[in-house]
Amino acid sequence: MTTNAAESADEPPARPRRRTPAGAAVLREDVTEAIRAAVFEELAAVGYARMSIEGIARRAGVGKTAVYRRWRSKLHLVLDVVSAMAVTGFPVPDTGSLEGDLRLLYEVTSRALRHPVASQIIPDLQAEAARNPEIAEAFQKALRDGQEGVASRIVAAAEGRGEVRAGVDPDLALDLISGPLYWRSVVIRSPKLPKGYLEKLARATAGALKAL
Repeated sequence: MTTNAAESADEPPARPRRRTPAGAAVLREDVTEAIRAAVFEELAAVGYARMSIEGIARRAGVGKTAVYRRWRSKLHLVLDVVSAMAVTGFPVPDTGSLEGDLRLLYEVTSRALRHPVASQIIPDLQAEAARNPEIAEAFQKALRDGQEGVASRIVAAAEGRGEVRAGVDPDLALDLISGPLYWRSVVIRSPKLPKGYLEKLARATAGALKAL
C-alpha cells in the first residue's frame, strides 16, 4: 500500500533523537489529534453504524495503518474519543454569584450542544448506546463526569458564599442544574431556545438550589 505524507510523518525521522525500545512505534501527537477530529466529523456525517476506519483515515489525511497503530478497532477508537470528552469538560464559571455562574454555564453548554457536529453526534451515540453497553458506559461517563465536576464546584462556591446550605445533595443538584438544558437540546432537540430562556432557567435553578 502506498503511504501518504501524513502517514510517513508518523514514522521516526532520520535525524538523531532519543532512542526508543526496539520495534516501538513513534506516534506523532498532531496525527493522533487529526484522527480524533476526523472521528467527530465522520460521526456527524455518516453515524457510527456506517463509519469506517477507511473513512476516518481519508478524512484525517492519513493511511489506515496510522489509525490501527493507535486503536485496534472502530469501537475502541470511538470509546477513546468519547471518554476524552469527560476530561475536556466545561470551564468552571466564577462570576461571584450562584445565578451568574449558572447563567454562564448554561450559555457555554447551550453553544456546545447546539454546535452542528455535537447536535448530530449526541443523538447518534445515544441510539448506538442502546445496543452497545460499552458505548453506553463511556457516553454516560463522559456526559456525567464533565457536568458533575462543574456542578459540584458551582454548588461548593455557593455554599462558601452562604447562598445555599451546606450539604446539598450532589446528585439532586446535578439533576437540577443539567436536566432542563439537556432535555431541551438533546432529548426533544428544540431548534431554538425562547428569548430570555437561559436567564430564566438560571434564576429558577438558583432558587431551587437555595430551597434544598
